[in-house]
Amino acid sequence: MENPQEQNVAPRIEFPPVKQKRFNNVKLFLAALSCLYFAKALSGSYMKSTITQLERRFDIPSSLIGVLDGSFEIGNLLVIVFVSYFGAKFHRPRLIAAGSIIMAIGTFLIASPHFFMGRYNYESALTFLSNLTTSTSQCSNMSNSTLTRGLGATSSDQPLPGCEKEAGSSMWIYILLGNLLRGIGETPTGPLGISYLDDYSTEENTSFYIGILYTVALIGPLFGYLLGSLCAKLFVDIGFVDLERVTITSKDARWVGAWWLGFLIAGVFSLLFSIPFWFFPKSLTKETQKEGLGKTSEKMEFIMQDQSEPVGNNPVPKISTVDRGFFSSLKVLFSNSLYILLLVSLVIQMNSLIGMLTFKPKFIEQQYGQSASRTNFIIGLINIPAVCLGFFLGGYVMKRFKLTIVQAAKLSIGCAVLGWLLTISYFGMGCENSRVAGLTISYEGAPQVSYEGSALHHDCNAHCFCPRTQWEPVCAGTGVTYVSPCLAGCKASTGTGRDTVFHNCSCISAFTAGNSSALLGQCSGRDGCGNTFIYFMVVTVFNAFTFSLGAVPGYIILLRCNEPELKSLSIGVYTLIGRTLAGIPAPIYFGALIDTTCLKWGTNRCGGRGACRMYDTDAFRYIYFGVAAGIGVICFALFIPFYLQVKKRFLLKDKKSLDNEYTEMAIMNQDNTRTVCDLSMNTVGHDQ
Repeated sequence: MENPQEQNVAPRIEFPPVKQKRFNNVKLFLAALSCLYFAKALSGSYMKSTITQLERRFDIPSSLIGVLDGSFEIGNLLVIVFVSYFGAKFHRPRLIAAGSIIMAIGTFLIASPHFFMGRYNYESALTFLSNLTTSTSQCSNMSNSTLTRGLGATSSDQPLPGCEKEAGSSMWIYILLGNLLRGIGETPTGPLGISYLDDYSTEENTSFYIGILYTVALIGPLFGYLLGSLCAKLFVDIGFVDLERVTITSKDARWVGAWWLGFLIAGVFSLLFSIPFWFFPKSLTKETQKEGLGKTSEKMEFIMQDQSEPVGNNPVPKISTVDRGFFSSLKVLFSNSLYILLLVSLVIQMNSLIGMLTFKPKFIEQQYGQSASRTNFIIGLINIPAVCLGFFLGGYVMKRFKLTIVQAAKLSIGCAVLGWLLTISYFGMGCENSRVAGLTISYEGAPQVSYEGSALHHDCNAHCFCPRTQWEPVCAGTGVTYVSPCLAGCKASTGTGRDTVFHNCSCISAFTAGNSSALLGQCSGRDGCGNTFIYFMVVTVFNAFTFSLGAVPGYIILLRCNEPELKSLSIGVYTLIGRTLAGIPAPIYFGALIDTTCLKWGTNRCGGRGACRMYDTDAFRYIYFGVAAGIGVICFALFIPFYLQVKKRFLLKDKKSLDNEYTEMAIMNQDNTRTVCDLSMNTVGHDQ
């Protein structure tokens, strides 16, 4: 007769299928999720690095660029709550894989306008002849007020025939739609990926894993900005235009790099890293089942709940066994005062960080005279590693010193305050405006600021009939830049392409003794600006490290301040509110405020206002950092009630956790002893 005990033991030695066993691993899921975070961070950071390139290519202002950048958040918020709540009930890894494919499609769509638009015809005052000599629009023949775009002459005052049919006039809509799709596809990665990881890892490892996750993910921005630097060096129509006929350099306000190339590369990464998620099971084996003494606090909690379970016909149901429904869960979530305070403070901080991050490359280009390529290279090589180090140390400190929730709150608040103080120091790290006649100085050389080109005309160029909309800067030997050779009063020229030299410039000779010639291009270099830029970059490194160091403790508080079954929903709601109240509006109002500091607007093909060519650097700096600093002051008002709520809820719990440490170990030892006894009795019964 078959022993019944053998029947009970036999199923325990069955092994799962090879595929399931191979992917039934928390650390393997962490590696796959980190790769996907790398891919989405790569495309997101590359989008930030192309802000100025897109402005110039599509002739749009910074406010509209803010809308394009915010379309990612719009796509995210359209589905975030439903994915966060209902996604947890389905196969989370496969939902993440499907989202990654959608994200790749959106990234490819962003790059698509390049293949449908015509050649980039930048605003220029030079007309090329077939033999590559130049016939410039000089003062002696400017009665026609001619202006050229690219390689063909047009009128600056009248729109081109058929300009409404220009290929690039509305192609920015594809950027918006592609970024919208990218936001929809990215949605499952955050709430479902992190909750899946937290569900099957030990409590003490969760913070460390999240630190690793964001550290690896931040390699994405590192490569994103470096990729942006590389692509910004290449002319947008590389391979399709004779570069000898391109009269602008990478430092020119009209230069557009190969912005489309990086999006193709980012889309390929998103496709490749979606593959592993199709093979992960719906649920993993918890680390506590593999590590005998792991997660003692959770086992202690389970034992205490099991002992306190009422005996009777009508036992009290646990919260985890009750399906409260979507709206009931939302009600419970928004009844949590600590969660609300944390949510509001994080959203306010996000406004500042997103607004500054979006226009940081633009600020460095305008304030310190750096090219787009060099700006992206510096951000990627210097700032991003500091952020990586901050995230990693944030997770490591939480794990190494076993910080309680109260201690985590102190660390998070302290980092936020220090970061705000560093932001204040930026106000003293500016550079003077470039010396441009009629915009930042008068033709006589006196300092002034003139908006909308109101002071571009002067007696020295009155006989030239120059259009104010023209932008073809030339540099005089005195270090003064003139908006165009016509406005400089130049009557002749020699040379071709970038080597063109203008002679007999009346506005130069009228106020300067000696050489009256000017070189094509804006004057570079401002006194003392190089050293100021170095100081600025050093402070930004410390600032990036400070904010990222406090990010992981803040995220852990977000996970722990709600019931376990509401983790995914709490992350989803936080992401939704952050996208709605920070991710979408911050780039728009930052961009609109930055537009108010523009001194000289470009002209698009149809004669309308295009992208800004030059900003008032002082006004730009005060608005850019002033908005961020003001937002920080608002956030400080929430820190006090937030910290009091944390102490009220977690201080007693943390003390009990420390007092019960030895008790938990004793219970675990007792549990292990009982297991050994049971195995011994089973062995004896089997022998009999």
